[in-house]
Amino acid sequence: MSLSAPFDGRLAPSAAAAKDTPTGLRIVPARHPLRAVGTVAALLLVAAIVQSTLTNPRWGWDVFAEWFFAEPVLVGLGRTLLLTAIGSALGFTLGTVLALARVAGSPAVAGVSWAYVWIFRSIPLIVLLLVLNNLGYLYETVRFGVPYTEITFASWSTTQLITPFAAAVIGLTLHQAAYSAEIIRGGILSVDQGQMEAAAALGLPRARQTRRILLPQAMRSILPSAFNEIIGLAKGTSQVYIIALPELFYSVQVIYRRNMEVIPLLMVATVWYLVILSVLSLAQRAIEKHYSRGALRNPPPSFLSRFFAQRSSDAPNPVATAANAAPLWTGTHAAGGSVEIRNVHKSFGDLKVLKDVSLSLKPGSVTAIIGQSGSGKSTLLRTINHLERVDAGLVSVDGELIGYRREGDTLYELHEKDVLKRRVDIGMVFQNFNLFPHLTVLENVVEAPLSAQGLPRPQAEALGRELLARVGLSDKEGAYPRQLSGGQQQRVAIARALALRPKVLLFDEPTSALDPELVTEVLDVIKELARSGTTLVIVTHETGFAREVADTVVFMESGEVLEVGPPAQIFGAQKHPRTKAFLAKVL
Repeated sequence: MSLSAPFDGRLAPSAAAAKDTPTGLRIVPARHPLRAVGTVAALLLVAAIVQSTLTNPRWGWDVFAEWFFAEPVLVGLGRTLLLTAIGSALGFTLGTVLALARVAGSPAVAGVSWAYVWIFRSIPLIVLLLVLNNLGYLYETVRFGVPYTEITFASWSTTQLITPFAAAVIGLTLHQAAYSAEIIRGGILSVDQGQMEAAAALGLPRARQTRRILLPQAMRSILPSAFNEIIGLAKGTSQVYIIALPELFYSVQVIYRRNMEVIPLLMVATVWYLVILSVLSLAQRAIEKHYSRGALRNPPPSFLSRFFAQRSSDAPNPVATAANAAPLWTGTHAAGGSVEIRNVHKSFGDLKVLKDVSLSLKPGSVTAIIGQSGSGKSTLLRTINHLERVDAGLVSVDGELIGYRREGDTLYELHEKDVLKRRVDIGMVFQNFNLFPHLTVLENVVEAPLSAQGLPRPQAEALGRELLARVGLSDKEGAYPRQLSGGQQQRVAIARALALRPKVLLFDEPTSALDPELVTEVLDVIKELARSGTTLVIVTHETGFAREVADTVVFMESGEVLEVGPPAQIFGAQKHPRTKAFLAKVL
């Protein structure tokens, strides 16, 4: 830099670099004297408590040591652990059934579940245990036979059948189920509705939707409260003393009533409860970590994951390498299907969303649906795969109705399992991706082929890797959705929809949830897909993309189709004045 050059307040490049470089600089962290004072005070308090506890002879630590591993105490401890395990397992199993019944579509089933929870949360556990232990007073025998008749296949004495242990197990189970049902129901309600729609759009059976998609995600909300209940149950087993069942607390009571060493024996029970709590806390941490897969963008690795990662770090990935060289869209799609939409009406309450909509889409065509927000575009798209039931009219793919069976002039709605089978032919890519966050990228793609089509896992995974390569994500198969950018997530969603080899592929505003710089990478994938022969129906606000890719453009407003035509007509020679006014604002 010339010495005569005017000085603008900036250092020369070399001087600025030297000043900004961290080399040789010492960083002094901010000091927090109050934190140090608080830490010292806490340590002094803990030390005082420990010193007082250990040095006070009245705690009777010699008596504590004598009885801690005594046989009566260990027998009571074993019964406490057994009651906790059985009560938790049966209680949460029954609670899961009750929670699923509560969110079921049947008012009668939901009502029975609600009544159960209401009754057994109202009855104190100690009262329930006493009633069950005295059930023989109410019913002398328990019989198995035909209801409301004298026909009996077998009968038992209630007193012999309902022993104190059986009464304790039944009481703890019934009590636990009422509380766990609400915990599980809360977890189920915490899962985004889009997850269930995505699972339904992939044709996953209802049971698999619950087991693979709903409950694993709900577990993150369920586990903290569930383990609170289990820990509470472990301590609550002490109430079975009321029916003279010798669990841990009852056994300790018997001993200190004989030797009058109350405090040392209570400490025996206390320490064993602390041990139980510590083991359950460690189990809770491990289980929560298992179900937190995909929840964090950069989860801390466990010891085992670090160990296996180190052993496999030098191994090449031949699958990913080979997949990167795969050509685009060859041999993974089915022939496109025709879509017929005839006189469809749909309302949400008093709001009419679709009004007598009719469209005919040819096999292999690419149709873009445009219009302002609230015009019914997405609702129309969702009627094609029957995610939305129509109020009137019908929708068919290759002449086959998706949600109904037709007999003459009557349409009979199909059961959900039959709808799912037909929905396999119609893939869908959602506006907000709706990837399953607890499954890896590859698991997201192969879930539907495994379940809906019954493909063997090796074949499904080979297909999944091929599709991931074709959307440029073969190196991301082991990642979780949260670890991907928005554009990458949408490309995974496209691969997941393609895994079923659908005849028709629906896109619900596939770029609206993306940053502008990510839109191009998704649109490029759709452009390639448009040349594959699969019928595409795309709801979009990207008018330039619609003009370039679509061979048919549909303009909707207020639930009606106002104009249909090729891009040249819609974007260059509109026939309807509303089409012209809309495009004048967005082009």
